[in-house]
Amino acid sequence: MSSARPSSSGQPSGSPDQPAEVVVSEELFAPVSPGIELCYQTFGSPDDDPLLLVMGLGGPMTWWDADLCERLARAGFFVVRYDNRDTGRSTKVRARVRRTQLVRAFTTGRARAPYSLDDMARDGLALLDHLGIGAAHVAGVSMGGMIVQTMAVLAPTRVLSMTSIMSTTGRRTVGWQSPSLLPMLVAPRKPGREAYVQSSAAMWKVIGSPGFPSDAETRRRRAEETFDRGFSASGVMRQMLAIVTQPNRTVPLRSLGIPAMVIHGLADKMVHVSGGRATASAVPGTELLLIDGMGHDMPAQLFDTFVEAIRRTADRSADHAG
Repeated sequence: MSSARPSSSGQPSGSPDQPAEVVVSEELFAPVSPGIELCYQTFGSPDDDPLLLVMGLGGPMTWWDADLCERLARAGFFVVRYDNRDTGRSTKVRARVRRTQLVRAFTTGRARAPYSLDDMARDGLALLDHLGIGAAHVAGVSMGGMIVQTMAVLAPTRVLSMTSIMSTTGRRTVGWQSPSLLPMLVAPRKPGREAYVQSSAAMWKVIGSPGFPSDAETRRRRAEETFDRGFSASGVMRQMLAIVTQPNRTVPLRSLGIPAMVIHGLADKMVHVSGGRATASAVPGTELLLIDGMGHDMPAQLFDTFVEAIRRTADRSADHAG
């Protein structure tokens, strides 16, 4: 368990027995590019170390659990979580992606996509601009890991440290999906809230962490919240197209000179652990944390592990700067 530490504002961040109260903002909105507005929320003091959290495919910012965000704030971070474009309460892009187009792109890696991971990375950088933050620590999950890697490549001076969780480099020979998931991924989905909740809960039961299982009620509640925040099936398709047409970042990642952490579950069926290993191998000096029993989710039982890893990586940036 991570120990309590003073925040950079000099105020005690609490203890496991008496955790300090964390200031949590309302859900706010930031224009980040013409026609794109992001919904975001902050935890903690702006005087602390800025930490931008980026979520994965189809995931609203609430998939960064509020309890985890508060723990990160108590560890000395000013936490910013947000809905990616086409997710939650952020702008939904008007562009149609056909399933046949997605399948062709998955096979060839080529297609004309409505937007790219570069565009999504620039969204995150523009959100930092909106908040007046010149450089930040970044952490991303799955597609969010791809986005923070892209942020570091595009604007290395603006990324203080990087934590890439259950993600991959964009190289097509690593980080593959388990063939057992294919029937669920290509199955036609009925419209409506209940159909989404049932299919989402079923998927999380399969790809979640076998060593840290969630209960059915938790999976259902999460799916309901995701749908109610503004789920967009067409938005997921657009994000998927951005993922399958992403470039291989292996070579540019080798040029990074920032502290990096890669966290990956050994039981991940959605992004094979080879993706995490390839990321760690590409970025010089990366710490690789492989977790037995962890799948493609962020179990509450591992929150302390995540906080300690992100904090440890951020602290290395201070040593690096010195």
